Amino acid sequence: MTGPAGPPGPGVVVRLGVLLATDVAEGLSPADLAARLTARLDAAYPGLSWGVDVVREDLGEPDEDESLDLLEFTRDRMLDEDWDLAVGLCEEPLRQGKHTLTRQVSPAHAAAVVSLGIAGTGPLEAVESAVARILGLDPDDSEPAAAQLRGAVHAARQLATDVEERGGENEVAYGWRVATSNLRLLLGTVRANRPWTLAASLSRSLSAALATGALTLITTDLWLLSAEYNGLQMALVGLVAVVSVTVALVVGASLWERPRRRGEREQVMVFNLATVVSVVIGVAVLHVALFVAALAGSLLLVDPEVFGTVTGEAAEFTEYLKLAWFVGGLATIGSALGAGLEEGDDVRAAIFTRGSS
Repeated sequence: MTGPAGPPGPGVVVRLGVLLATDVAEGLSPADLAARLTARLDAAYPGLSWGVDVVREDLGEPDEDESLDLLEFTRDRMLDEDWDLAVGLCEEPLRQGKHTLTRQVSPAHAAAVVSLGIAGTGPLEAVESAVARILGLDPDDSEPAAAQLRGAVHAARQLATDVEERGGENEVAYGWRVATSNLRLLLGTVRANRPWTLAASLSRSLSAALATGALTLITTDLWLLSAEYNGLQMALVGLVAVVSVTVALVVGASLWERPRRRGEREQVMVFNLATVVSVVIGVAVLHVALFVAALAGSLLLVDPEVFGTVTGEAAEFTEYLKLAWFVGGLATIGSALGAGLEEGDDVRAAIFTRGSS
């Protein structure tokens, strides 16, 4: 049963889909909830017009990765129904591995799931809060800036609108047109992904990187290489390090998606571009962090006289910087091994979702 979408009003029209699990109060009318949500969101976001569809769905049996499974299901329905945003509501706790979550939000996919039983709120409040989080707004801010709100909603609407199709165009050219046409959406999605927190969320990759860094820092042969390398070679070390780990994460966790229907081609391209940019930023932050750690380690552990004897170069600070950059690059490359050991769901959760316990 589906509630009415409501008549369009002035300004931006936002299409919101709400999926009610079968365990959510059976006496709750989808049509009534749709009407009340429309009125509530219209009041909360002046100048916007909301069309709300509420549908009862069997969201499947819970398991240890229930939160990501429900997110994927909710997102699939969003694509099928051509919604701009989608929120799934259930009563059962959301589980991600050993963690029990109140909600799981993926701004990158414009979707969220909320456990009403854990959140302790009604469906109206839960959906309104989830919508705010998807759009990158503070759900506790009762009066968000008009420009910020319009920008966020415009980005969400772009997900459902294809750029002009051109016969014979290859994927690179199409990807470029999608990126330039959806630049604000891409930047907002990458920001919402918070890629700078990626490394801290992937324990195996971080452990492999630290172990590699510790071993290479005390290897005198690497001191000789770092002393001989010039600026271009050092830049290539950093580039290879970032690219290798990015590829390991994207391929290992199957982060690159393929559209199943022509209508979602642009949206999936936006997801993929945002994913790659987010992973590159996350890995670059890891590389810089390892460089700083290697610099501190080299200053503490590498004796200047021994360094000079081995390399034939004076142990100046510049040489320590080169050694730290070289060791940091190798440690980053070493984290690619750890990236191959990461669970796909762990990588996807680290990049895309924001859960609340």
